[in-house]
Order: sequence, then C-alpha cells, then structure tokens
Amino acid sequence: MQLVKTTRDTLLRPLQIVSGIVERRHTMPILANILIRKDGENVSFLSTDTEVQITTHAQIGSGHDVSGTTVAARKLLDILRALPEAGDVTMTLLNKRLTVQTGKSRFALQTLAAEEFPTVQQADSYNASVTLPQKTLKHLFNMVHFSMAQQDIRYYLNGLLLVLDGQNVIAVATDGHRLAFCQVETEQSFARQEVIIPRKTIIELQRLLEENDEPVQLDIAANQVKLTFADIELISKLVEGKFPDYTRVIPKGYKNDFTIGRDELLRSLQRAAIMTSDKFKGVRCIISPGSMKISSTNADQEEAVEELEIDYGGDAVDIGFNVTYLLDVLNNLKCEQVNIALGDSNSSALISIPDNADFKYVVMPMRI
Repeated sequence: MQLVKTTRDTLLRPLQIVSGIVERRHTMPILANILIRKDGENVSFLSTDTEVQITTHAQIGSGHDVSGTTVAARKLLDILRALPEAGDVTMTLLNKRLTVQTGKSRFALQTLAAEEFPTVQQADSYNASVTLPQKTLKHLFNMVHFSMAQQDIRYYLNGLLLVLDGQNVIAVATDGHRLAFCQVETEQSFARQEVIIPRKTIIELQRLLEENDEPVQLDIAANQVKLTFADIELISKLVEGKFPDYTRVIPKGYKNDFTIGRDELLRSLQRAAIMTSDKFKGVRCIISPGSMKISSTNADQEEAVEELEIDYGGDAVDIGFNVTYLLDVLNNLKCEQVNIALGDSNSSALISIPDNADFKYVVMPMRI
C-alpha cells in the first residue's frame, strides 16, 4: 500500500519538525519511532517522549485509503537527507515493512504497529488561552532561556515560568544564581495565571517558532499546555511546583547605576574570561567614579586587567561575578547599551536596557 508520493524536501520538512524530541535511548523502543497516519491526501506525523508531543500535517498522501504505522525516526530522517533532491520519493507499507524508494535507491525499514504508539492524552478543557505572533513568543523565550536550570534537584527551576497577568505575558527563568525577566503587552486581558513549561519544551519551541507575524495559539490547562501554529501542534506536560517569587528577587531603588556600551563591556569580559579556569569563573569588578576595572586571576598567578571609562558618580563598589552569567546576557541582547545598577558588594546586580522596563536580568555576586 503506497502511503506517500512526493519530493524529498516536501517529505523532509514534517519529519524534521517532529524528530527533535525523539530520543535514541528509551525504556520503550517504540518511542524512538514516529507515528505516520494517512487519511487520503492528509498525512500526519507525530512524535512523543511521553512528556512532549509534536504533530504536523502535509497534503502528500497517495490514494484514498486510511492507514498508519510507526518507523524509526532517525533512520528515516538520515535516509531522506542522503537522497538526491531531484525525483519523487515514495513510501510503501507492506508486510510490516516500510519501503522508501526513489530512482534506483530502495530502503526497507522495520515498523511497529500504530495502535501500540503511546500518544499523550489531551486535556479535556483549557482554562486560559492567548494568541501572539510567533516572533513575539520566540522573543520572550529567547530573552530568558539561558537562565533556566539544567537538571537541578529543585525541579521547578528546570523550566520557564509563563505568567498571564492583565494585558501582559511574562516569561521568567532562574537557576538560583541569576534570573531573567521579560514581558510583552497584548491587546488581550487575562486573569493572573502562572505555569512552568519544561526546559525541553522551550528549547524545542525556540527551534520551531519562526520570526514572523503568523499567530500562535497557546492554551493552558491544569497540567498541560498546547501550542498551535502553522501546521504544527505541540502538547507538553507542565512542571508541578511553586516557582520562586521573582518580584522579590528583582532589586528596586538602587542608586548606584551607569550605562555602558554592550559590545565594549562584552569584549572586555571575554578577554578577562581567558584567564579564568573551568573550575573558577570569577571576575572582579571595581566600579568607582568615572571608571570600571575588570580583573581575573588563575591558580598559576596569571592576571588579566581591563579598564573602562564610564559616566558614573556613585559609591565605589568592589564586587565579584561569575563571568559566564554576564557573558550569557550580553551575548543574548541586541541593544547598543545596557544599564547596570548596584547596591553593595554583597547585593545582586540588576542589568537592564535603557528606557525599557520590559527586560530585567539579576545576577548574584560571587566571592573572589
């Protein structure tokens, strides 16, 4: 039975969309497969790791019959990438084997029954919904994703806090050492709602969302979030737990602040970072009227010193930071200048964009 007949690139696109979450090693072998369902011309491709599920559709079916199967995702993807661009590709299902053919190339792959594939159960109802342009949601995630924790025992930090509040959609991420906050204003209005979206889901969405004005609909249930955009549907479980109160973490009322060129500061920190070690990433920053001095040393008594002129008339502050946390935010921002506000050597620093209240980055000090 012929499932699909189309060009290589037309078949490759939906497979690339759903293959990102497929893990090579899994307790259930079928989860290394993707589910392919054909209903006439409409062919759906679905993958899941039981936490996240991605579905996409393409009008590439051959014939009017209904059928389905599952096949190894990586293997099928590798085959299609290796095929020549010219000529049609057909996929045929016969005797529990999927045959992929183009020209004089033919591949026969083992399949597992579609009925055995464990799809994620969709929530019965969603209690909140928001529609944003794809590029707006992608921007929100891009501005905070680098602050998410990785495999922290405080599991609620291994993700991104999404908040609907009034007309604002807010994204917050923290690993306990630094916190990133970004918000966008919408024309919609929401009752306050907070959910934690897992790290893996956020990374996948950054890959899938496009820099365009096409809408993405985000539906929130008690334990699940569903995003629908273009011809993609992504369903993800939410992280249970209580996210830290970010409003208490973001400092207010700091009087010692200055504005500096983002690129200038980034280059100085990159040079100072050369003298740090893998085990100790600390840099010392001495801020005094008119000057910011950045220094770093290592176990071999080597030293780097950078001095920058700044328009600053506040108190002298001697403070240490993990240089990686500063580089992460400066590399991620696209603005020309950043504002840095400080308390004392034991207080966190606040990095923001001048004349923009929609982004804030808090970084804890480090003993040097």
